[in-house]
Amino acid sequence: MLLALDVGNTNVTVGVFEGSRLIDHRRLRTVREQTSDEWGILLRNLFGLAALDTADVDGIIIASVVPPLDASLAEMSERYFRAYPVFVNHETDTGLSIRIDHPQELGADRLVNSVAAFHRYGGPCVVVDLGTAITFDTVSAAGEYLGGVIAAGVGISTEALFSKTARLPYVDFKQPSNIIGKNTVASMQSGLYYGALGAIDGIIERLIGELGPETVVIATGGQASLMARNSRYLKHLDEHLTLEGLQLIWRRIHSR
Repeated sequence: MLLALDVGNTNVTVGVFEGSRLIDHRRLRTVREQTSDEWGILLRNLFGLAALDTADVDGIIIASVVPPLDASLAEMSERYFRAYPVFVNHETDTGLSIRIDHPQELGADRLVNSVAAFHRYGGPCVVVDLGTAITFDTVSAAGEYLGGVIAAGVGISTEALFSKTARLPYVDFKQPSNIIGKNTVASMQSGLYYGALGAIDGIIERLIGELGPETVVIATGGQASLMARNSRYLKHLDEHLTLEGLQLIWRRIHSR
């Protein structure tokens, strides 16, 4: 079995693969202060809940954008799974050519998403990941990672609106029943939802204009399904895109 970890700023997504099949997945909070033993006990308990045996894990691959956690996760992997993990970075053999100014700056999650999207949908393609930040990553028809766009995520925008104003409350992010809000909360929800939607569709429209009309757009991340309801361009939803990309990279590395 393969254990795949997508370590983001807000959540850690855990996936377990048997061959190429995702047999279990969980979402945990990212706790930067958590020790290797705490991670190990937590993952061991999750395996128990899924009726899986940690002894069956023969590989671990990690995409991390939280460097302070990397040492703890590496130690956890060796101590609790007796496996040294592969940390994906710009030097990993992913099959994509990286065509940006400073490849070392590319987030592992963005690279992994691009690998999975190109494998499944071909190119040119755009991956929109709606997480703590909203990222747009582009891959050419020739399998070249071309770069992308990084915008503030919905949670960041919500927090900023609440913390930088004296009288506006913190609100849940959801699609309002009407674009014209009849009270403060509804007005804020409308602005947050349709503001994000307009920004996402506007950026995608410009990317398609540069890449060509045959460009495929894939959405992933926690807010993807909510935003796709009214988007003109978010037509392909892929909840497990990052985990699938990690599995593909692992197979590529170990098929040589």
